[in-house]
Amino acid sequence: MLESRVVETRVWFKPAPREVLERYVAAGESRDKAGAYGIQGLASGLVTRIEGSYTNVVGLPAAEVISMLVERGALGQWP
Repeated sequence: MLESRVVETRVWFKPAPREVLERYVAAGESRDKAGAYGIQGLASGLVTRIEGSYTNVVGLPAAEVISMLVERGALGQWP
């Protein structure tokens, strides 16, 4: 059985001078990231607010995945 869910998270960034953005790009962190930033890395200094799941921004909405596994009996009880 295939099932999917959509998890939306909004991320706000503070305005950054061109020099800051150039240094961020030059650091290379953006090259292997969807959206060209990692909220857990250098870009964390540019993020002012998130609305929704932090783990979704990192890469996997953990709470929602665990909930789906519990619903299917794959984890049994979970706190």
